[in-house]
Amino acid sequence: MTKPFDQMTFDELLRPQGHDCACGMHHDCGLKYLSVGKGVVSLLPQALQAIGVRRPFLVMDPNTRRAAGETVERVLREAGIDFQTFVFRQSERIEPDEAAVGAITMAYDPACDVILAVGSGVINDCCKVVAHASHVPSAVVCTAPSMDGYASNSSAMLQNRVKVSPNNACAQAILADTDLMATAPDVMLRAGLGDMLAKYISLCEWRISHLVYGDAYCPQIAQLVRASVRKVATNAPGLLRRDEAAIAAVAEGLILSGVAMAFAGNSRPASGLEHYFSHVWEMLALQRGGTCDLHGIQVGVGVRLTLWLYDKVLMPIQRVDEAHALASVADFSEQAWRERVERVFGPAAPELIALEARVHKNDPQRHRERLSRIIRHWDEIRTAMREELPAREEIDRLMRACGMPMTPADLGISLQDTLDALVGSRDLRDKYLTSSLLWDLGLLENAEASVREMLEDC
Repeated sequence: MTKPFDQMTFDELLRPQGHDCACGMHHDCGLKYLSVGKGVVSLLPQALQAIGVRRPFLVMDPNTRRAAGETVERVLREAGIDFQTFVFRQSERIEPDEAAVGAITMAYDPACDVILAVGSGVINDCCKVVAHASHVPSAVVCTAPSMDGYASNSSAMLQNRVKVSPNNACAQAILADTDLMATAPDVMLRAGLGDMLAKYISLCEWRISHLVYGDAYCPQIAQLVRASVRKVATNAPGLLRRDEAAIAAVAEGLILSGVAMAFAGNSRPASGLEHYFSHVWEMLALQRGGTCDLHGIQVGVGVRLTLWLYDKVLMPIQRVDEAHALASVADFSEQAWRERVERVFGPAAPELIALEARVHKNDPQRHRERLSRIIRHWDEIRTAMREELPAREEIDRLMRACGMPMTPADLGISLQDTLDALVGSRDLRDKYLTSSLLWDLGLLENAEASVREMLEDC
């Protein structure tokens, strides 16, 4: 590797042969063509040629068609490129689930050799799933700098009412036209900022999970994400003014976060507990037949909650209380845990109970092994917290300046749903989160009380 990832150009970062890294891993990404800037939608024919495809199948909804789809169709017609278009119905609220994937699949024309998403989160994720299943590449014209999944090799989906991240190929071409993205609603710009602020926590958790859970960690990937989030934070004041530099910084940061996930082979560089607050809130809304805010908006609130937990519960700990942690797990009730999972997650509970039966997060022996590593590495864990996490006051000022919601109540989310999301976060997947660390230390109840205190004081 000739130079650090965060100092590479897009072309250098995305070179086809990938990168042999000092961390011991080989990093590569299926993204072959990336352009961010003014008017880059005009480069769509060039992008399609670069990835070796001729006839795109366009997927959009009525909003993204107005924002960018009509422009995309015009660019393709002027270049003499044949295409087919599928538009979700106006009346539909699109969820990233089996129904949305099925609708695209049923409309898909097999004569097309690439699925071109014109949109952001849900449309991009669904297109990646369909493309992967159909053995064709996907590409995307971004309509908003609102989420970090554009370049990731996974999708944020709902399967059997559980939030999952199935692995699939990332988009091979991405066009992020700042002129088009500058027309996105304020809420989508704020969502992109919320998703980027999450990286402070995800990088901290990644280092902790490496020490406690044995997850592979790459300092080069971490630095790429770290540099991106700092650039976004610097430019954030210009975001709602539609300042080109701010739009470009957020778009680049989100795309590079996806590249980082592809390089790492998982979501560790880009998502942590703050994302799981959002995942649980979304699942709760779905099972109640309601709606929720954009993922990045909820993640922003999750960032504040998670930073509070570090500030008030974890960072003051000088020495791990081993006896307390062991006593807490000794008092753990499998039956009470199962009843809580069933109460919170309803129809999705069997999936989560089956997951625990496979991975044994609650097993006392597994807990003792993790606790031993926590005690052994506690100084390093504290160093990760100090080095990665920003001051809560700094994040509060930035979010308030951008008019972002600050508490679950601002989103219409109850205290009970917030506490359920905190405790239930560790049940969703086999991923070591801040809530996992709190459980291992016997401090999850303390964390609940601290969150209650925070929200009652707001």
